[in-house]
Amino acid sequence: MKLKYLTEQRAENQNKMQEILNLAKLEERAMSETEISEFNELKKKIEGIDVTIRATDEIREEKIEMSVENTDKIIEDKSKIEKRAFEQYIRNPERADTPNNMALGDNGAVIPTTIAKKIIEQIKNICPIYSMAEIYNVKGTLMIPYYGDKDNNENVRCAYATEFTDLTSYSGKFTSISLSSFLAGALTKVSRSLINNSQFNIVGFVTRKISEAIAEFLENELINGTGTNTTCQGVLTGATNVVTTSTTGAIVADDLIDLQESVIDNFQSNAVFIMNRATRALIRKFKDGNGEYFLNRDFDSNWGYRLLGKPVYTTDSMPTVSTGAKAIIYGDLTGLSVKLSKGVEIQVLNELYAAQHAVGIVGWVEIDSKVTEQQKLAVLQIKS
Repeated sequence: MKLKYLTEQRAENQNKMQEILNLAKLEERAMSETEISEFNELKKKIEGIDVTIRATDEIREEKIEMSVENTDKIIEDKSKIEKRAFEQYIRNPERADTPNNMALGDNGAVIPTTIAKKIIEQIKNICPIYSMAEIYNVKGTLMIPYYGDKDNNENVRCAYATEFTDLTSYSGKFTSISLSSFLAGALTKVSRSLINNSQFNIVGFVTRKISEAIAEFLENELINGTGTNTTCQGVLTGATNVVTTSTTGAIVADDLIDLQESVIDNFQSNAVFIMNRATRALIRKFKDGNGEYFLNRDFDSNWGYRLLGKPVYTTDSMPTVSTGAKAIIYGDLTGLSVKLSKGVEIQVLNELYAAQHAVGIVGWVEIDSKVTEQQKLAVLQIKS
């Protein structure tokens, strides 16, 4: 029975009940026995319809819950199957049933879907610069459209106008930024003694080590990448908004203010400072005219410090303060676009490290990055 039909029947019965009441009110009298009987009969029909509608809804919700539970169970079962298959592939690749449980890449490396997903998630957790960037988890070359150029008068504009006077035409122009697929590999060696120990969580160990290696490499590239035909473009290379310090070979407090003000207010809400720990140690000693420190401890902040109201993240990939160095990045990291393929491919190298009683495990990824929104990012360069 369709719910629409039941709803219509319910409304029709309600109208009949209202008509009986309206007639009695119009004639200024009580309802007759016949009217009372008819009214109660209509009321019972409505109650019956309500019970039917509720029962139908309950069954539908139960089916949905069962469907969700079944889907979750299928995903969980697939994850367990892939984990067991991946573990067997590491411990004994000759006997592993790779084709049935995991896909094969073009180079013969296996692609464990759920394991690859965990690796990508861990990279995001341990590499803040990657997690804050504009992320594209796709394979192959990616074209990012870019419209207009404010400096070259290529944006469409709105302006006051006078009747019978032509508007000035500004023709917007579409360009695009290409993100390619540069191959990168992370190699970790695992002792055969650990592999042969069935109590050792070999999958968790390999996943963590590969994630850490890729995250460390990726963070350095997102900062320092040269942006050549075979490498990623980092912020220090790609950002055109460069602020030079007022003092040769040093940073003063006013330089930090100039750096922050070089990013427009629209992009300040998610902005952060990125610097080397040595640079942070230097800035921690800065004080204002009242003797208050510029850099403040903030235990609610992601990394424990705030500078001019913004979080401060430190990494050894950033240069230290020296003549000509680009020592601080400031801005909204979504101005940096990063393409990292979801399909992490794994290879087990059994023979290469046999003399060391170890097994090599390589994780392959396709990556690229470019600064795609210059207004969101700024760099502080030490004056020469």
